[in-house]
Amino acid sequence: MFAALLGIGIGFSLAIQTAINSQLRKFVISPFLASMVSFLVGTLFLAITTLFSGSPLGLPLNLFSSQPIWLWFGGVCGVIGLTTNILLFPKLGSVQTTVMPILGMILMGMLIDNFGWFHSIVHTFRLTRAIGVVLVLIGVGLAVVVPEIISKRRMNAAAGQSQGNPWPWRFLGIGAGMLMSIQSAINGRLGAVLHSPTHAAFVSFFVGSATLIIVVGIKERSYTRIKEPIKQSAPWWVWLGGLIGGLYVLINVYLVGQIGTGQTVVLALFGQIAGSLLVEQFGLLRSVKNSITPIQVVGLILMLCGVFLIKMV
Repeated sequence: MFAALLGIGIGFSLAIQTAINSQLRKFVISPFLASMVSFLVGTLFLAITTLFSGSPLGLPLNLFSSQPIWLWFGGVCGVIGLTTNILLFPKLGSVQTTVMPILGMILMGMLIDNFGWFHSIVHTFRLTRAIGVVLVLIGVGLAVVVPEIISKRRMNAAAGQSQGNPWPWRFLGIGAGMLMSIQSAINGRLGAVLHSPTHAAFVSFFVGSATLIIVVGIKERSYTRIKEPIKQSAPWWVWLGGLIGGLYVLINVYLVGQIGTGQTVVLALFGQIAGSLLVEQFGLLRSVKNSITPIQVVGLILMLCGVFLIKMV
């Protein structure tokens, strides 16, 4: 039960992080720069946490020869997944940008658990887990997809525009979600190898930060806008997205080692969607205020039932 609450809690925190980073982006303009700032803050937080835990920041050199190379790419998977979502939004819209990665996350999470990939804990994909996954997907549809479709039809009753074949972008979205599950599995294994979830989370964030620094340097060719939140007297909490992200990865590493990748992904997914609906319901962190509808409540209940079947049975 404690693990389930932790999983839901980190998902909820991810919804808060998204709202914070969206506000940060308004000041720095570039989504890549906003992500870089978030990663750097998270890396600093995890560095301090790692030192306080008694673990060194460095890595024994023998690990690079004795461990598979994929062990060091959890942070890269996270950055690719994040960047892909940024690219998908103008191509697919908010609904499919949310749902396609979710499909990829659940699919890959269950595959990793079933086959024990990345040295993950094996959880056989039985009928009860299959029913649980179906309930989660139906719940996602009711909580996210149906309300967005209804809203879009009301706002855009005019003629729609053809944007070409969307399926390549949809598959890209599914792939992005699969990478996020792979990141969880890799970081979980890294935590076991280093005997420290904190150290593993720091390594993952450090790699992600380095990747984003390179990406921003190539794409934006300037880091000067990083000063804009200070110049424009941005609220203090716009800097907290990275801290929340660091906690998310840290607890994620711990949970993967305890309950497996698939269960961790589904629990966090439920918390993320529930958290995002509450953020909109109350307009938290200057987000757009939208009331939760009864159909979304039904969707959350179905997701909770699905989570119970996946986690408890």
